[in-house]
Amino acid sequence: MTSTRDTSAPEPRVSIVMPVRNEGAYIDRSLGAVLAQDYPPDLIEVLLIDGGSDDDTRQRARVLAERHPGVEIRILDNPKRIVSHALNIALAAARGEVIARVDGHCEIAPDYVRNGVRHLIEDEVDGVGGPLETVGEGEVARCIALAMSSRFGVGGAAFRTAVGGDARRVDTVAFPVYSRQAIERAGGFDEELVRNQDDEYNYRLRKLGGEILLAPDLRARYYSRSNFRTLWRQYLQYGYFKVRVLQKHTGQMKARQFVPAAFVLTLLTLLVPIPAVRLVGLLAAAAYVLASVLAAVTERRRTGWRDVPLLILAFAAMHVGYGVGFLAGLARFAHRWGDRQGRVPPLPPFAADAPGDE
Repeated sequence: MTSTRDTSAPEPRVSIVMPVRNEGAYIDRSLGAVLAQDYPPDLIEVLLIDGGSDDDTRQRARVLAERHPGVEIRILDNPKRIVSHALNIALAAARGEVIARVDGHCEIAPDYVRNGVRHLIEDEVDGVGGPLETVGEGEVARCIALAMSSRFGVGGAAFRTAVGGDARRVDTVAFPVYSRQAIERAGGFDEELVRNQDDEYNYRLRKLGGEILLAPDLRARYYSRSNFRTLWRQYLQYGYFKVRVLQKHTGQMKARQFVPAAFVLTLLTLLVPIPAVRLVGLLAAAAYVLASVLAAVTERRRTGWRDVPLLILAFAAMHVGYGVGFLAGLARFAHRWGDRQGRVPPLPPFAADAPGDE
């Protein structure tokens, strides 16, 4: 595509929005990376939307703000404590011509904003993001990060598995940079969705004719969950709320989205006291274990043989967690097919985040 960029035009003002809650362990890195952008600081405003942190997130953010007086930083309250509500608060308050969404659990490269703005203008797209480098701190977290970066672990999520290559149009990206015009077309985020709000938003934007770009020069590092319990909850919620996304946008359905739930249902045949039926579950379990071992052995070149058992556990937490969540969502929202509006009830106890969860 031939660029129509007017090189004499002034650089646009950018609003960087960060939904956070209890990110005291990461805020120095995540907000610090935002404040280290090589974009003109007088053209950046940072909106930190806090969901009632009871750690030192706010205090650390204020200290960082004092060290960077050239960047405007505002801390807003998110009483509902969900990301979609935080993003809507930020969109209502943002004054930038460009909106960049950043997570409290990630670090963006110093040129992230500059490259994002450049792609919006030169490639004439509505949103742009880059591939994620998922990392973990500690042995278990490192294996979780590896599982979240593998095709066996996450399937077709290009922003998680892509390495290098050219920029290309995709369905969704993490930590997108949007044009103000795109935001105004698509509207706010769906506050019924505690998880999967980014997928739903990008699908809605593309349905309106928008284009999302995955660009390799937008580099970001994401810190994975640190243990299997929080990983399980994360993917349980992904599966649970994916049902509502599919109910609202049936055109988004893909066969692979039903595979984890089908696998969990097959495993349940192990409880049936009929040998022939139970054999189906045994064969499915054996096939999955074999596939997990092969995938873990393939990935072991990046870690070592000792991490293979942990990788297998990470795969299982992700796949079974998602499958159980999806089945729970199908049961809970069985009457909501065709209902594209409405409010979601509270999460069931097994799916809700426990105190201290990341």
